Amino acid sequence: MSKSVEKQEWFQVAESFEASGLTQVEFARQRGVRLSTVQSWVYRRRRYLAAKAEPVRLLPVKVTAPVEPSTTLIEVVTEGGARLRFAMGTDVGYVARLVAALGR
Repeated sequence: MSKSVEKQEWFQVAESFEASGLTQVEFARQRGVRLSTVQSWVYRRRRYLAAKAEPVRLLPVKVTAPVEPSTTLIEVVTEGGARLRFAMGTDVGYVARLVAALGR
């Protein structure tokens, strides 16, 4: 088996672990593999995905008024003047990608 095929298979095992909801100990026991092997491949996959991810760029923020607890929307104004409103709890990564795309 080639190294790239082996790596692909172990990445799939690591992905299965992530989706399983089990602890690494439980997952390794169910699969009949060593705990250290599961730990190693989960770490490698996470590191690979993090390196592949688009970096998040921090932008300056100007607070114009205090946010009241009853407020359910957050407004982002881009440098170009576009106003975007998001519900509280919207994925920050999504907002960052959208603002970056608008800035291009």
